Amino acid sequence: MEREERIPITSSELGNLWMTYQEKTMMMRFLEYFLEQAEEDEIKHIIQLHYKRVTECVGVVTDIFKQEGAAIPVGFTEHDVNKGAPKLFDFHYDVMYLHLMSKIETNLYALYSTMSYRQDIRQLFRRLTMEAQEAYDQTTHLLLEKGVLSRPPYVSMPKEVAFVQNKKYITTLNLFSNERSLNTIELSLIHHAIETNLTGMQLMIGFAQVASDKSVRNHFVQGMELAKKVETSLGEFLRDDFIEPPATHAGKATASTVSPFSDKMMMYNTSLLTTFGLGSNAIGGAFSLRSDLPAKMALLAKDIYDFAKQSGKIMVKKGWMEEPPQVEDRRKLTKG
Repeated sequence: MEREERIPITSSELGNLWMTYQEKTMMMRFLEYFLEQAEEDEIKHIIQLHYKRVTECVGVVTDIFKQEGAAIPVGFTEHDVNKGAPKLFDFHYDVMYLHLMSKIETNLYALYSTMSYRQDIRQLFRRLTMEAQEAYDQTTHLLLEKGVLSRPPYVSMPKEVAFVQNKKYITTLNLFSNERSLNTIELSLIHHAIETNLTGMQLMIGFAQVASDKSVRNHFVQGMELAKKVETSLGEFLRDDFIEPPATHAGKATASTVSPFSDKMMMYNTSLLTTFGLGSNAIGGAFSLRSDLPAKMALLAKDIYDFAKQSGKIMVKKGWMEEPPQVEDRRKLTKG
Protein backbone atom coordinates (compact mmCIF):
# COMPACT_ATOMS: atom_id res chain seq x y z
CA MET A 1 0.00 0.00 0.00
CA GLU A 2 1.24 3.47 -0.85
CA ARG A 3 2.58 5.34 2.17
CA GLU A 4 0.42 8.27 3.29
CA GLU A 5 3.15 10.88 2.91
CA ARG A 6 3.81 9.79 -0.68
CA ILE A 7 0.24 10.49 -1.76
CA PRO A 8 0.11 13.80 -3.70
CA ILE A 9 -2.07 16.55 -2.27
CA THR A 10 -5.42 17.03 -3.99
CA SER A 11 -6.62 20.17 -5.74
CA SER A 12 -8.82 21.09 -2.75
CA GLU A 13 -5.91 20.60 -0.34
CA LEU A 14 -3.66 22.72 -2.56
CA GLY A 15 -6.23 25.51 -2.76
CA ASN A 16 -6.94 25.50 0.97
CA LEU A 17 -3.24 25.45 1.87
CA TRP A 18 -2.72 28.38 -0.51
CA MET A 19 -5.54 30.31 1.17
CA THR A 20 -4.11 29.45 4.57
CA TYR A 21 -0.70 30.82 3.55
CA GLN A 22 -2.28 34.11 2.49
CA GLU A 23 -4.30 34.52 5.69
CA LYS A 24 -1.54 33.41 8.05
CA THR A 25 1.16 35.62 6.52
CA MET A 26 -1.26 38.55 6.87
CA MET A 27 -1.86 37.62 10.51
CA MET A 28 1.91 37.51 11.10
CA ARG A 29 2.21 41.14 10.02
CA PHE A 30 -0.75 42.32 12.11
CA LEU A 31 0.47 40.47 15.20
CA GLU A 32 4.00 41.84 14.74
CA TYR A 33 2.58 45.36 14.82
CA PHE A 34 0.26 44.67 17.75
CA LEU A 35 3.10 42.98 19.67
CA GLU A 36 5.20 46.12 19.39
CA GLN A 37 2.31 48.28 20.58
CA ALA A 38 1.07 46.01 23.41
CA GLU A 39 1.32 47.61 26.85
CA GLU A 40 -0.26 45.02 29.18
CA ASP A 41 1.63 41.81 29.95
CA GLU A 42 -1.49 39.66 29.69
CA ILE A 43 -2.26 40.98 26.22
CA LYS A 44 1.35 40.69 25.11
CA HIS A 45 1.41 37.05 26.25
CA ILE A 46 -1.68 36.19 24.17
CA ILE A 47 -0.30 37.94 21.07
CA GLN A 48 3.11 36.27 21.48
CA LEU A 49 1.51 32.83 21.79
CA HIS A 50 -0.54 33.20 18.64
CA TYR A 51 2.28 34.87 16.70
CA LYS A 52 4.42 31.81 17.47
CA ARG A 53 1.65 29.50 16.26
CA VAL A 54 1.05 31.52 13.10
CA THR A 55 4.78 31.46 12.31
CA GLU A 56 4.90 27.69 12.82
CA CYS A 57 1.89 27.22 10.53
CA VAL A 58 3.50 29.25 7.74
CA GLY A 59 6.60 27.07 8.07
CA VAL A 60 4.57 23.84 7.84
CA VAL A 61 2.64 25.02 4.76
CA THR A 62 5.89 26.20 3.13
CA ASP A 63 7.47 22.76 3.70
CA ILE A 64 4.46 21.02 2.13
CA PHE A 65 4.66 23.24 -0.94
CA LYS A 66 8.38 22.51 -1.27
CA GLN A 67 7.84 18.75 -0.93
CA GLU A 68 5.16 18.89 -3.61
CA GLY A 69 7.28 21.00 -5.96
CA ALA A 70 4.77 23.87 -5.78
CA ALA A 71 5.71 27.54 -6.00
CA ILE A 72 5.69 29.32 -2.64
CA PRO A 73 3.06 32.09 -2.67
CA VAL A 74 4.11 35.68 -2.05
CA GLY A 75 1.48 36.32 0.60
CA PHE A 76 2.50 39.19 2.89
CA THR A 77 6.03 40.01 3.95
CA GLU A 78 7.88 42.40 6.24
CA HIS A 79 7.43 45.03 3.51
CA ASP A 80 3.68 45.07 4.26
CA VAL A 81 4.06 46.31 7.85
CA ASN A 82 5.56 49.48 9.31
CA LYS A 83 6.22 48.44 12.89
CA GLY A 84 7.43 51.91 13.85
CA ALA A 85 4.10 53.56 13.01
CA PRO A 86 2.12 55.25 15.80
CA LYS A 87 -0.88 53.50 17.34
CA LEU A 88 -3.74 53.36 14.88
CA PHE A 89 -6.23 51.98 17.43
CA ASP A 90 -6.66 52.65 21.13
CA PHE A 91 -6.66 50.23 24.03
CA HIS A 92 -7.79 46.63 23.60
CA TYR A 93 -8.36 46.82 19.84
CA ASP A 94 -5.53 44.32 19.34
CA VAL A 95 -7.50 41.78 21.39
CA MET A 96 -10.77 42.74 19.66
CA TYR A 97 -9.12 42.18 16.27
CA LEU A 98 -7.75 38.78 17.31
CA HIS A 99 -11.22 37.94 18.69
CA LEU A 100 -12.80 38.76 15.32
CA MET A 101 -10.18 36.87 13.32
CA SER A 102 -10.47 33.82 15.58
CA LYS A 103 -14.15 33.58 14.58
CA ILE A 104 -13.19 33.65 10.90
CA GLU A 105 -10.37 31.14 11.36
CA THR A 106 -12.54 28.72 13.33
CA ASN A 107 -15.02 28.63 10.45
CA LEU A 108 -12.36 28.49 7.74
CA TYR A 109 -10.21 25.73 9.18
CA ALA A 110 -13.14 23.58 10.29
CA LEU A 111 -14.35 23.74 6.68
CA TYR A 112 -10.88 23.03 5.27
CA SER A 113 -10.50 20.01 7.54
CA THR A 114 -13.64 18.47 6.02
CA MET A 115 -12.22 19.04 2.52
CA SER A 116 -8.92 17.30 3.26
CA TYR A 117 -8.01 13.65 2.62
CA ARG A 118 -4.32 13.20 3.31
CA GLN A 119 -3.70 12.48 6.98
CA ASP A 120 -1.08 15.17 7.62
CA ILE A 121 -3.30 17.83 5.98
CA ARG A 122 -6.30 16.73 8.04
CA GLN A 123 -4.21 16.90 11.19
CA LEU A 124 -2.93 20.38 10.26
CA PHE A 125 -6.39 21.87 9.78
CA ARG A 126 -7.72 20.12 12.88
CA ARG A 127 -4.90 21.70 14.88
CA LEU A 128 -5.52 25.13 13.32
CA THR A 129 -9.21 24.85 14.19
CA MET A 130 -8.33 24.07 17.82
CA GLU A 131 -5.86 26.97 17.95
CA ALA A 132 -8.48 29.38 16.55
CA GLN A 133 -10.98 28.18 19.15
CA GLU A 134 -8.40 28.69 21.89
CA ALA A 135 -7.73 32.22 20.61
CA TYR A 136 -11.47 32.88 20.74
CA ASP A 137 -11.68 31.56 24.32
CA GLN A 138 -8.71 33.63 25.50
CA THR A 139 -9.81 36.88 23.85
CA THR A 140 -13.44 36.47 24.92
CA HIS A 141 -12.39 35.90 28.54
CA LEU A 142 -10.09 38.93 28.52
CA LEU A 143 -12.55 41.28 26.81
CA LEU A 144 -15.31 40.28 29.22
CA GLU A 145 -12.94 40.76 32.15
CA LYS A 146 -12.05 44.25 30.90
CA GLY A 147 -15.72 45.15 30.40
CA VAL A 148 -15.19 45.69 26.68
CA LEU A 149 -17.38 42.92 25.26
CA SER A 150 -21.17 43.04 25.52
CA ARG A 151 -22.88 39.76 26.32
CA PRO A 152 -26.05 38.92 24.36
CA PRO A 153 -29.23 39.87 26.27
CA TYR A 154 -30.75 37.51 28.81
CA VAL A 155 -34.32 36.25 28.38
CA SER A 156 -36.77 34.41 30.61
CA MET A 157 -36.26 30.66 30.57
CA PRO A 158 -39.07 28.67 28.86
CA LYS A 159 -41.31 26.89 31.35
CA GLU A 160 -42.92 24.55 28.83
CA VAL A 161 -42.44 23.18 25.32
CA ALA A 162 -44.45 24.92 22.60
CA PHE A 163 -45.17 24.17 18.93
CA VAL A 164 -45.92 26.70 16.22
CA GLN A 165 -49.70 26.84 15.69
CA ASN A 166 -50.06 29.86 13.42
CA LYS A 167 -48.54 30.25 9.95
CA LYS A 168 -48.05 33.94 10.76
CA TYR A 169 -45.08 32.78 12.87
CA ILE A 170 -43.21 32.40 9.57
CA THR A 171 -44.94 34.74 7.11
CA THR A 172 -47.05 37.87 7.13
CA LEU A 173 -48.81 39.92 4.48
CA ASN A 174 -46.09 42.53 4.73
CA LEU A 175 -42.66 41.14 3.84
CA PHE A 176 -40.90 43.87 5.80
CA SER A 177 -42.81 43.65 9.08
CA ASN A 178 -43.63 41.01 11.66
CA GLU A 179 -46.04 40.85 14.55
CA ARG A 180 -44.13 38.48 16.83
CA SER A 181 -41.02 39.13 18.90
CA LEU A 182 -37.66 37.66 17.95
CA ASN A 183 -36.85 34.14 19.03
CA THR A 184 -33.49 33.42 20.67
CA ILE A 185 -31.98 31.94 17.49
CA GLU A 186 -32.74 35.10 15.53
CA LEU A 187 -31.55 37.25 18.42
CA SER A 188 -28.22 35.41 18.61
CA LEU A 189 -27.55 35.84 14.89
CA ILE A 190 -28.36 39.57 14.99
CA HIS A 191 -26.13 40.08 18.04
CA HIS A 192 -23.26 38.23 16.33
CA ALA A 193 -23.59 40.33 13.16
CA ILE A 194 -23.64 43.63 15.08
CA GLU A 195 -20.70 42.64 17.28
CA THR A 196 -18.48 41.75 14.32
CA ASN A 197 -19.52 44.87 12.39
CA LEU A 198 -18.58 47.13 15.31
CA THR A 199 -15.01 45.78 15.21
CA GLY A 200 -14.99 45.88 11.41
CA MET A 201 -16.23 49.47 11.32
CA GLN A 202 -13.33 50.69 13.49
CA LEU A 203 -10.94 48.79 11.23
CA MET A 204 -12.39 50.54 8.17
CA ILE A 205 -12.12 53.94 9.90
CA GLY A 206 -8.47 53.32 10.73
CA PHE A 207 -7.69 52.04 7.23
CA ALA A 208 -9.45 55.05 5.65
CA GLN A 209 -7.29 57.44 7.69
CA VAL A 210 -3.96 55.93 6.64
CA ALA A 211 -4.40 54.52 3.10
CA SER A 212 -2.04 56.20 0.66
CA ASP A 213 -3.99 55.52 -2.55
CA LYS A 214 -7.05 57.73 -3.06
CA SER A 215 -9.27 55.03 -4.59
CA VAL A 216 -8.36 52.64 -1.77
CA ARG A 217 -9.08 55.32 0.83
CA ASN A 218 -12.48 56.02 -0.73
CA HIS A 219 -13.23 52.30 -0.71
CA PHE A 220 -12.52 52.10 3.01
CA VAL A 221 -14.85 55.07 3.59
CA GLN A 222 -17.55 53.08 1.79
CA GLY A 223 -16.71 50.18 4.10
CA MET A 224 -17.23 52.45 7.12
CA GLU A 225 -20.65 53.45 5.85
CA LEU A 226 -21.60 49.87 5.01
CA ALA A 227 -20.64 48.57 8.48
CA LYS A 228 -22.64 51.43 10.02
CA LYS A 229 -25.64 50.57 7.83
CA VAL A 230 -25.53 46.89 8.84
CA GLU A 231 -25.25 47.78 12.54
CA THR A 232 -28.08 50.33 12.36
CA SER A 233 -30.42 48.18 10.24
CA LEU A 234 -30.07 45.07 12.39
CA GLY A 235 -30.09 47.10 15.58
CA GLU A 236 -33.63 48.21 14.78
CA PHE A 237 -34.85 44.63 15.15
CA LEU A 238 -33.53 44.61 18.71
CA ARG A 239 -34.88 48.07 19.55
CA ASP A 240 -38.33 47.04 18.32
CA ASP A 241 -38.28 44.43 21.09
CA PHE A 242 -36.91 46.99 23.59
CA ILE A 243 -33.39 45.49 23.56
CA GLU A 244 -30.32 47.69 23.28
CA PRO A 245 -27.83 46.57 20.58
CA PRO A 246 -24.29 45.68 21.69
CA ALA A 247 -21.79 48.53 21.96
CA THR A 248 -18.25 49.06 23.19
CA HIS A 249 -16.28 52.03 24.49
CA ALA A 250 -12.90 50.55 23.56
CA GLY A 251 -10.98 49.83 20.38
CA LYS A 252 -11.61 53.12 18.60
CA ALA A 253 -9.39 54.38 15.80
CA THR A 254 -6.93 57.04 16.94
CA ALA A 255 -6.20 60.29 15.07
CA SER A 256 -3.09 58.80 13.42
CA THR A 257 -2.66 59.20 9.67
CA VAL A 258 0.56 57.16 9.44
CA SER A 259 -0.10 53.70 8.03
CA PRO A 260 1.24 50.63 9.84
CA PHE A 261 0.21 48.43 6.89
CA SER A 262 0.49 48.41 3.11
CA ASP A 263 -2.58 49.31 1.09
CA LYS A 264 -2.37 45.84 -0.44
CA MET A 265 -2.64 44.09 2.93
CA MET A 266 -5.42 46.35 4.17
CA MET A 267 -7.40 45.60 0.99
CA TYR A 268 -6.89 41.85 1.42
CA ASN A 269 -8.01 42.02 5.05
CA THR A 270 -11.09 43.98 3.99
CA SER A 271 -11.89 41.42 1.30
CA LEU A 272 -11.56 38.57 3.81
CA LEU A 273 -13.87 40.27 6.32
CA THR A 274 -16.41 41.05 3.60
CA THR A 275 -16.48 37.42 2.47
CA PHE A 276 -17.02 36.36 6.09
CA GLY A 277 -19.80 38.96 6.35
CA LEU A 278 -21.55 37.52 3.30
CA GLY A 279 -21.43 34.03 4.80
CA SER A 280 -22.73 35.21 8.18
CA ASN A 281 -25.49 37.17 6.47
CA ALA A 282 -26.59 34.10 4.51
CA ILE A 283 -26.70 31.99 7.69
CA GLY A 284 -28.67 34.70 9.49
CA GLY A 285 -31.29 34.79 6.76
CA ALA A 286 -31.49 31.01 6.44
CA PHE A 287 -32.11 30.35 10.14
CA SER A 288 -34.73 33.06 10.65
CA LEU A 289 -38.41 32.13 10.54
CA ARG A 290 -39.58 35.74 10.34
CA SER A 291 -40.32 37.22 6.94
CA ASP A 292 -38.87 40.67 7.62
CA LEU A 293 -35.43 39.58 8.88
CA PRO A 294 -34.44 37.49 5.80
CA ALA A 295 -35.76 40.29 3.58
CA LYS A 296 -33.53 42.82 5.34
CA MET A 297 -30.60 40.37 5.27
CA ALA A 298 -31.05 39.95 1.50
CA LEU A 299 -30.92 43.71 0.93
CA LEU A 300 -27.80 44.01 3.07
CA ALA A 301 -26.25 41.01 1.28
CA LYS A 302 -26.54 42.83 -2.05
CA ASP A 303 -24.69 45.84 -0.61
CA ILE A 304 -22.01 43.59 0.92
CA TYR A 305 -21.63 41.67 -2.36
CA ASP A 306 -21.26 44.90 -4.37
CA PHE A 307 -18.62 46.10 -1.90
CA ALA A 308 -16.75 42.78 -2.15
CA LYS A 309 -16.87 42.93 -5.94
CA GLN A 310 -15.43 46.45 -5.89
CA SER A 311 -12.66 45.26 -3.55
CA GLY A 312 -11.68 42.63 -6.09
CA LYS A 313 -11.66 45.13 -8.95
CA ILE A 314 -9.37 47.49 -7.05
CA MET A 315 -6.96 44.70 -6.11
CA VAL A 316 -6.77 43.47 -9.71
CA LYS A 317 -6.26 47.01 -11.05
CA LYS A 318 -3.42 47.63 -8.58
CA GLY A 319 -1.80 44.25 -9.26
CA TRP A 320 -2.33 43.09 -5.67
CA MET A 321 -4.49 40.02 -6.22
CA GLU A 322 -2.28 36.95 -6.17
CA GLU A 323 -3.70 34.24 -8.42
CA PRO A 324 -4.55 30.89 -6.79
CA PRO A 325 -3.17 27.68 -8.36
CA GLN A 326 -5.12 26.93 -11.53
CA VAL A 327 -6.51 23.76 -13.10
CA GLU A 328 -4.69 22.83 -16.31
CA ASP A 329 -6.21 24.65 -19.30
CA ARG A 330 -6.88 21.64 -21.52
CA ARG A 331 -8.37 23.79 -24.30
CA LYS A 332 -5.17 25.79 -24.54
CA LEU A 333 -2.91 22.74 -24.22
CA THR A 334 -4.72 20.79 -26.95
CA LYS A 335 -4.36 23.67 -29.38
CA GLY A 336 -0.61 23.16 -29.37
